Amino acid sequence: MSKSLKPYGEYKEAKQTWLKQIPLHWKEAKAKRLFLETSFKNYPEEELLSATQSHGVIPRSMVKNRVVMPSGNLESFKLVKEGNFVISLRSFQGGLEYSKYRGIVSPAYTILEERTNQNREYFKYLFKSHDFIGELQRNVTGIRQGKNIDVSDFKEIVLPIPSLKEQEKIVKYLDWKVTKIKKFIKAKKKLISVLKEQKQAVINEAVTKGLNPYIKMKPSGIEWLGDIPEHWEIKPLRQLLRPVSIKNRPDLPLLSVVREKGVILRSSMSKEENHNYIPDDLSGYKVVKKGQFAMNKMKAWQGSYGVSPYHGIVSPAYYIFDLNFENKDYFHYAIRSKVYVNFFYQASDGIRVGQWDLSLTKMKEIPFFVPPEDEQKEILEYIPKEFKRIENAVERLQKEIELIEEYRVRLISDVVTGRVDVRNNEIGNVQNEEQEDVIGEDILELEEVLEGEECEV
Repeated sequence: MSKSLKPYGEYKEAKQTWLKQIPLHWKEAKAKRLFLETSFKNYPEEELLSATQSHGVIPRSMVKNRVVMPSGNLESFKLVKEGNFVISLRSFQGGLEYSKYRGIVSPAYTILEERTNQNREYFKYLFKSHDFIGELQRNVTGIRQGKNIDVSDFKEIVLPIPSLKEQEKIVKYLDWKVTKIKKFIKAKKKLISVLKEQKQAVINEAVTKGLNPYIKMKPSGIEWLGDIPEHWEIKPLRQLLRPVSIKNRPDLPLLSVVREKGVILRSSMSKEENHNYIPDDLSGYKVVKKGQFAMNKMKAWQGSYGVSPYHGIVSPAYYIFDLNFENKDYFHYAIRSKVYVNFFYQASDGIRVGQWDLSLTKMKEIPFFVPPEDEQKEILEYIPKEFKRIENAVERLQKEIELIEEYRVRLISDVVTGRVDVRNNEIGNVQNEEQEDVIGEDILELEEVLEGEECEV
């Protein structure tokens, strides 16, 4: 651990190998002395609960994306009282969690009730610590993914027990630190989101304003868009796109048009598109040649269109166009920017949201802003460089998040197992602290840990 946290003054050998030593004044006891397994059933009227990794034990109504529904025989479900610890021994995924709710859970769960007066928040941290999880997983049995933990083995695990007063100090310290870490991660994730949005802003700005901030501008004729470079041309899409429809080539590769990338091979398409029905007879599918413009007319308002890099066939419901534009890469970059997606949104309508149909008549009048050829090439060179710069920044932020997550895991384990003494550490008010202080202190501490600077115990 880092220099800011010191070990206890004296230690003694622990009674079990998963902890080599513990503070001299700490006690130890087997889990079965502290917790009693319960199995109260026949409470079908109680609220259904779910044990989740991210939120602990919560009412099932609060769980998003519920997949497995409980069977009708709720009499077999186990009663969970407020304060009981809940664990799935059939599919253990990381620690025990106590419930703040009363309700019932699947018979697959093991319910533990406290035998003695302890701080359950301390045991929540202990049971989620890296050291304890490692010991629990050592007792895993079974060869399939749904492995089991023998509850009798759990009961025999020897647990470290500080005094109740010290448990409270440990909990306060970890609550404070974990809250700081969560604030840090939230701030970094928000910044990552902003940077990812900036990638789209880079394209939007480049294909409507150019790269020279000092160039003379002129009105675009579109109020929400503002001005464009004075020397750029404005051409309606009807001058650039000519509809074509060639069929009866079922031998060609099957393509699709999706929002994320435009035209792609069907085998590499996103999962959300993968459920689309493919008929046995593909003779009615439309041919798309490399360099042609293909569009899913029902999802054009979402950006499902692009210049095809492949030669293949697509759904007969799609629009296919010959593209009268020399620099097709530039056209693809520009037309897929949010600026143009907004135009397609305005040109689409229908009764069902999500299945709006694009009006070909309206689409033909969408303006396309055309820079000179040399500027098109400059913009195409500029965008990937800016993307790389943004991606590098995102990668650095993600690394910081990974580091602080490692720090959190290490910190919790070291504190709850007595490797470091936090009894006299001053605890601040995280709500009043500057975010920079939170980031700087924790990152520096973790870097020291990763460099191998640990306290001697």
